[in-house]
Amino acid sequence: MTEPYLPPIENPNGALRKLVFALTRRQMGKVPTPFAIYGTRMPLSFLSFMGKISRLDKRLELPAETVILVRERVAGENACLFCQDFSRWYALDKSLISAERLDALAAYRTSPLFTDAERAALDYASELAADKHVRPETFERLRPFYSERQICELAWVVATEHVYNISNHGLNIGSDGFCELRDQREHGTQRAATAGAAGPRP
Repeated sequence: MTEPYLPPIENPNGALRKLVFALTRRQMGKVPTPFAIYGTRMPLSFLSFMGKISRLDKRLELPAETVILVRERVAGENACLFCQDFSRWYALDKSLISAERLDALAAYRTSPLFTDAERAALDYASELAADKHVRPETFERLRPFYSERQICELAWVVATEHVYNISNHGLNIGSDGFCELRDQREHGTQRAATAGAAGPRP
């Protein structure tokens, strides 16, 4: 596990920030490292940026699963372990997409779990993330499936994911293990349910 270049601040100053951190711990199991690094040192800028992206994401006309797949693909192209782990945790926690589809993402070009529309979007996102430009033929493959607004949204999703990824790389922020925490909570809940069904031991 990598150590970030700046230490996370787990107990920030200010009542509002303390409340946000407490709610985050309760909901997620821990405070995400970018929150504890960026959110404590430049709170207004960081939270404002995060809020704008969240609000715009809610207005996208793209299918929600396509947005998740694109963000996960871009994070993979940029080798951002934090974003790969966090986006997977969020998507599964909110039941937005199946684990099977996320697991098959590396083979999206041949896997039957993906549509032609998703393949076109993922080709576009992969090329833009890796090469920082897109070939005309890659762009043209989008047209049968997406409106001009949706194509603009694809570019915006790739760009904002890139900002997340590069911000984390810049301070050596790695995975927080949110998926592992989720698995542990699920197993704990299942064990408790099994023990309750079995009744008290004599």
